[in-house]
Amino acid sequence: MARPKCCRPLPHVQHGGIFFRLIFLLFFLCAVFSVYLVRRPLLRLAGHAWVVDEAPTASDAIVILGDDNYHGDRAARAAELFKDGWAPRIIASGRYLRPYAGIAELEEHDLLDRGVPRSGIVRLAHHADNTRDEAASIEQMITQHGWKRILLVTSDYHTRRSRYIFARTFPVGTALRVVAARDSDYDPDNWWRTRRGTKIFFHELAGMLVALWEMRHADPQGSDSASARLKPSPVAG
Repeated sequence: MARPKCCRPLPHVQHGGIFFRLIFLLFFLCAVFSVYLVRRPLLRLAGHAWVVDEAPTASDAIVILGDDNYHGDRAARAAELFKDGWAPRIIASGRYLRPYAGIAELEEHDLLDRGVPRSGIVRLAHHADNTRDEAASIEQMITQHGWKRILLVTSDYHTRRSRYIFARTFPVGTALRVVAARDSDYDPDNWWRTRRGTKIFFHELAGMLVALWEMRHADPQGSDSASARLKPSPVAG
């Protein structure tokens, strides 16, 4: 005989499961709120993660990477290093824009305007359209001349990726130091506030991921430890 509905057992209610779900939701909401409160320090930390700025040491050459910005900030920083006597020459590296002209010539012009003598400028024009290919072109030049101590100058947001690539491209025994040039288009403390800063940040993120993948089997050759042992005093120009 079927039991009356009022006498049938009620479905088992998992009171403990609901309680733990509520606790998890509460902790999740607290975590989200905490991240919201500290979002600006976290964004600043992310912005500075791309920046490497090593103290200059006496070197054989200063290298400016191509595609300097409108204001020539990279050239300005390289000119400062040259005038301070850290190296006797500057390599102006840049890709061709036309068969008869390119970025290397623009960099040379910027250096001359900032007081660097023409005799202290080595122009390096190439067809590289990315940092890895540019590193290969520069590696050929410094190997031909026997230059072993290099100061690499590039925009602050581009320094970490550049150090990773060049350290795996330069010959064994190269003393590599990366010096940041402050870029007027990128503020590590407020990069997310401008469209240009946001584009630069995520471009570097994508570029770094590509570099990590493409050079995952390459060992770092440029010796940071060797460069650190160099006496940090200017050399005569």
